[in-house]
Parts: sequence; C-alpha cells; structure tokens
Amino acid sequence: MSVVYLVRHGQAGTRENYDSLSELGRRQARRLGEHFADQGIKFNRVYSGSLARQRATAAETVGDADVIVDAGWDEFDLAQVYSEYAPRLAADDAEFQREYDEMQLAVVSSRGAHDAPVHRRWNDCDKKVVRAWVESRYEYSGESWPAFVARVHGALDRLTAAPQRGHAIVFTSATPIGVCAARTLEIDDGRAMWLAGVLMNGSFSTLRVHGSEIRLFSFNHGPHLSDPALRTFR
Repeated sequence: MSVVYLVRHGQAGTRENYDSLSELGRRQARRLGEHFADQGIKFNRVYSGSLARQRATAAETVGDADVIVDAGWDEFDLAQVYSEYAPRLAADDAEFQREYDEMQLAVVSSRGAHDAPVHRRWNDCDKKVVRAWVESRYEYSGESWPAFVARVHGALDRLTAAPQRGHAIVFTSATPIGVCAARTLEIDDGRAMWLAGVLMNGSFSTLRVHGSEIRLFSFNHGPHLSDPALRTFR
C-alpha cells in the first residue's frame, strides 16, 4: 500500500497575475515542508502540474527534489472560460452583467493590492461562469468540463500505475483534487466543484492506493496552517 499526497498550491497572485505565488503562498508552502520534515514524512516520487504556482509551491515545499512535471494536473483555464462564457452570460442575465462590471471596477481600483477582497474570494459572477462551464451551457472552443475530468483521471491513473514504492506527492490545484476525491467517492458530476471549493491554499489531501483500489483517506488537511493568517482559500 502507498499513500498519495495531493497538495493545493499556496495562495496565488492577484487576478491580473494569478499564476504566481504571493509571499503568503510561499510561506504556506514552506510551512508544509517543515511539517513533513517534523513528521518524518519522505516522498519517493514528486509530481507537479506545469503551472507556475504549482511548480513554485513544489520548490518551496520539497526544495531541490527531482520533480516529475505532468500537465494533467493543471487547473482548468478560468481566464479562457471567462473570455468565452462571460459575454454570453451577460447577454442572457442582466444581474451577471452588473456583477461582472463591478468585479472589473474592483480589479482596477485595487491597483494590484494582494489583500484586496476582489483578489481573495470567489464572487457571484465567478460561481455563475464556472457553473455554466461545468454544465456545458454554451459552445466552447476550450477544454470542456468532461474533458478536464478525463485529463485529471488520466494523470491519477499514470501516477498509480507506476511502481508503488513509498509515498508520492502531487502539487496541483483545487479542482483536480476535488475531481480525484469525487472519483474515490463515485461522484461523477459537477459536485466535484463543491469539494474543490472548500480547499485551503497549501492544504493536503491523501489517497491510499492498494493495487487498483484508491481510497480517500484525508481531505483538506492543514495542521501546519494553525495560524489563522495562513488559512486562505484563493
């Protein structure tokens, strides 16, 4: 039996530069590395998605360990979802248009301040645009929700098909972790997003793998995030 640790990246940058880590995000990742060292937890295999915030979290947590980069663990492209879905939602929903305009104004007025609320929480138009994408409500040229789920499943299958010696760790994002958890619970619909939505930055979830059997063992674990200032969600 082996254990797979799924780590959500640390707090990211602002909406204009989301694929990066804030200084707090780096601190969360370093604290995670310290926790693993204190507990004597070592990893035989280290994986990361290809995104900058995922790879930076890996570097802060495990230092110069050899990292296997697998883009199957990448988060879905929210910017592209917004670019194609927002105009259609705005045409169909005046409330969405108002919420979207308010968000854009808040981004401009924040002047890139990392702690501005617009950068640190999911607002109503975020939830609406992602829900529409999950439901495949409109034609879309990018990766669909079913294709995204299949991609994450493929990454998990590649990992678990490798020789199972000791622990493996994966540095990824909230939605891939939600999808993996949902798979172990035999949830095959958009409720995986509900699981993703509660994950703290820098938290880890664990899967126990025995042969072809994969079980969720822990979820959204954060003993290293005891300081309330370290517990963030975006």
